Parts: sequence; C-alpha cells; structure tokens
Amino acid sequence: MEDFNDIFEDCTSQGTKIPKEEYLTEGQNIVIDQGQNIVAGYTDREDGIFEDVPAIIFGDHTRIVKYVDRPFYLGADGVKLLKAKKENANYKYLFYALRNARIPDTGYNRHFKWLKEVKIEYPCLDKQAEVVEILDKLSWIINARKEEQVSLDNLIKARFVELFGDPIINSEKLPTMPMTDVCEIIDGDRGKNYPTTDEFSDEGYCLFLNAKNVTASGFNFDNCMFVSKEKDEALRKGKLSRGDVVLTTRGTLGNLAFYTDEIPFENVRINSGMVILRMKQDVIDEVYFIEQFKMQLGDIKKKIASGSAQPQLPISTMNKIQVLIPDIERQKDFSEFIKQVDKSKVAVQKALDETQKLFNSLMQEYFG
Repeated sequence: MEDFNDIFEDCTSQGTKIPKEEYLTEGQNIVIDQGQNIVAGYTDREDGIFEDVPAIIFGDHTRIVKYVDRPFYLGADGVKLLKAKKENANYKYLFYALRNARIPDTGYNRHFKWLKEVKIEYPCLDKQAEVVEILDKLSWIINARKEEQVSLDNLIKARFVELFGDPIINSEKLPTMPMTDVCEIIDGDRGKNYPTTDEFSDEGYCLFLNAKNVTASGFNFDNCMFVSKEKDEALRKGKLSRGDVVLTTRGTLGNLAFYTDEIPFENVRINSGMVILRMKQDVIDEVYFIEQFKMQLGDIKKKIASGSAQPQLPISTMNKIQVLIPDIERQKDFSEFIKQVDKSKVAVQKALDETQKLFNSLMQEYFG
C-alpha cells in the first residue's frame, strides 16, 4: 500500500481551462470537465493544450474519475489534473484504483482533500498489467451491453415511426385525441388518511410506491415501502388494477410503469407525485401508449410542463397532449413487437448485471 502523495502530483496548473460558455459541440480538441460525460465539449484552440498524456482527471465536486489518453483542455472549474510520480506508471491501473477509492460524499464541496488521504495497492508492473487487462475486457463487455440496450430502444422508435410516423408532428396525419379522452386519470388519496412517515414499513400488506419505484425504464423494486391492510382500506383513490399505467407527475416528470400480471405485488398504491392511467382499451393499447408518450416526452416537458422549482404535470395540462389513434389492431401488432423486443432487453440486462457484478467483485478484490 502506498500513500496518494507518493504516487500522484497535482498538475492542474499546467492545464488550460476553457469557460463552459466557450464549449463547442464539435471541434479539433476535446475539453474534459468534472461531469458524467467523458468529453464535455470541444474547442478549436491549439495554444495551451495539455499533451502529456495519459493523465487522470478527478472531479473535485463530483468525485468522478476519468482516464484521458489524448491531448485535452480542462473545463473551467472543479477539475484536478493528476500525473504519476512513478516511473513507467500504468495509468489505467491507477485510474481503476482511484475509481474504487472510498471518498465520502459531502455534497457540492471540494473532495480532493479526501482523495489525498487514500492509500493505493501498488503491486509490480506485471501484476498491474494483468489487472488492467481483465478489467478492460469486462469494461468493454459492459459498454457493449449498454450499447445493445440503446440499439434496442432505437429499434422500437424506428418501428413506431415506420408504422405511425413522427408522433410530435403527426407526419402520417393520423386521427388524434386528447390524452384525457383515451384514459381515465386517477389521483392518489391526498386527504387526511395519507400515510405518515411512521406508518411505512419495509414489509407489509400494500406496496406504497415511491419515486424510486417508477423509473425511466419501468418499475424498480430495490427500495420498497409498505402500509398495513388497515391503512390501505382507509385510503380511497389511488390503488392499482392490473393493466394500469403509472405516470410520475411531480419532480421527475414522465416516468411510466406498466402494472402487468408479472408484477409480484397484489396490492399497490401510488404516492402523491403520481397518477394512474387506466386506458380505454377499445381506443388505445397500453404498450402502444407508453412508447408513444416516451417519444413525445421531451416535447411535452418543453411546451406544457408547469412549475419551475418543482416541475409538475397536472391533469389539467394533460388535456393538451394529443395522442395518435391509429386502428386498434395496428396498435396491438406494434405492442406484440415491443413484447418480443422486451424479451431481448431482459436478456441483455441480465447479462449486463452479471458482468457488472463480476467487475465490482474484482475491483474489491484488487483494490480492497
């Protein structure tokens, strides 16, 4: 084990910073900042570019670690540029080591002081190369699985446009109806019987959905809250029936989840940041509606979502959302196509989860 300061030196002052307002969407040289994306933007500047690569970037506020192997400029704030003091250093090994470092999240504060307290396992260079080869292969597989997921999502969009046209401009001039006419929109019970904090438990009779349960990709039940049978019976509106669609309407807008027979909870209620969409099944198919709504979501947020501090999508504005209504049999054919694609997505997700689990296990083994 070696101390951080015995391995790294802070070379941030050697980099040239580019203000965010000067980032280009394309250009000759890359800009690296502390955000999630590997490349934050581009510039056509040439003077002052940092060429001593590879190097490691640490996000002082975000704690994000990046490996950079081509000349670059720095983002304007919160970026630390790290170079190794060790001769013939394996930068990819050091990158993985820092990714595994336990740095406390103290909010939007600077975290470099915590990073400098880290100790790093530093074996011989041959062992480092072996570790990097294994982790690089797993990283490649993980990225390939994620690209498969994106490709499957794009396949769904392409199939929709092929069958029904662009839903935002209604390029096929299909009949439309307001969203409020194609489904019943049901609020939760927000009255005096709404559960208090001490009425929730980790297990119980009725699953009470929280914001983490309804994601951009459907239901997620990693973190569940339940209420008793007595509390469930005291509440009026807001209980799901099979075939219902849940829509988030406050905070994170537009996440949808489909309450099918495969969902393992018999009693489920929505919280105050959601509504239930109960489709008029002779008019619209649930799966067709979900995919169309996803494609319209960006436009919906831009045009009609209300509230700035806490974005909201009230029922009154849903009346402004126009839904394409092709023949119901065409909708059902599309729905069957989606179900087949979803089987592929489940298989890809399972493979991704297994590879990620192995990657995490090896990171723990190699770096403690």
